[in-house]
Amino acid sequence: MAKTIVVKQIGSPIRRPAKQRATLVGLGLNKMHKTRELEDTPSIRGMVAKISHMVEIIEEKG
Repeated sequence: MAKTIVVKQIGSPIRRPAKQRATLVGLGLNKMHKTRELEDTPSIRGMVAKISHMVEIIEEKG
């Protein structure tokens, strides 16, 4: 079983650069307080790090 992380959107993309909004969409998030369970890969971690002010990692499943 692959490791996964649960990511929650806590910030709005309003008045943010288009790249940050695109990163949110790439993670499957588009509305406030939505959560997604994603595979724990370096690319996903990098996307979360780029917009760390708009998302938070709720839990890590291993």
